[in-house]
Amino acid sequence: MTDLLPTFPVGPATCAAMALTALVMVLTPGPNMVYLVSRSIGQGRRAGLVSLGGTAVGFVVYLLLAALGLALVLVAVPWLFVGLKAAGVAYLLHLAWRTLRSGGRGVFEVGAVAPASDARLFSTGLATNLLNPKAAVMYLTVIPQFVDPEQGHEVAQSLALGSVQIAVSVAVNALVVLLAGTVAVALARRPRLLVWQRRVSGTLLVAVALLLAREVPARARVA
Repeated sequence: MTDLLPTFPVGPATCAAMALTALVMVLTPGPNMVYLVSRSIGQGRRAGLVSLGGTAVGFVVYLLLAALGLALVLVAVPWLFVGLKAAGVAYLLHLAWRTLRSGGRGVFEVGAVAPASDARLFSTGLATNLLNPKAAVMYLTVIPQFVDPEQGHEVAQSLALGSVQIAVSVAVNALVVLLAGTVAVALARRPRLLVWQRRVSGTLLVAVALLLAREVPARARVA
């Protein structure tokens, strides 16, 4: 009977490692978090959750493209893969500079935003994620490292690992959306915490960028 039950294509240890990696990535402020926080503070939690729906769909699009053969294109055109990673590193460093520079803003320091319809919130969340270098790097360079060719079923492994990443990212971002207003008010009452929040966020961005920079020269490989 148990032989008829479907088995998860990735082991518990690999799932845990993937979840930890996804957690580190999502906790490093980037375009997705900035957009979700701004909408949650400026238009309410519901708007933040609708925007998160678009962001989640963006992850699914990346997952399907990566699992169904986008990596083959990058193998055939090595400079495209290297260029994508270099652009991602440059973008993360740009975000770090904007956060750390004098007068920079932290992720919970957002200006006023104009109200938007649900369709606009969803589509903007989708577009923000599809254009997010962190998402591209995750699916094209990080997740393939957890795929074990000796186990076979590489596509199934990629889909499973991507599902773990999506679950972690959506859960963390949903918590951010629900707490954004409360955290923003608390930080506004404590200016020194705002400064430290920016410093920690900026430092994390630099650290992730430097770690990814080590992999820029490496060519794409099919997992």
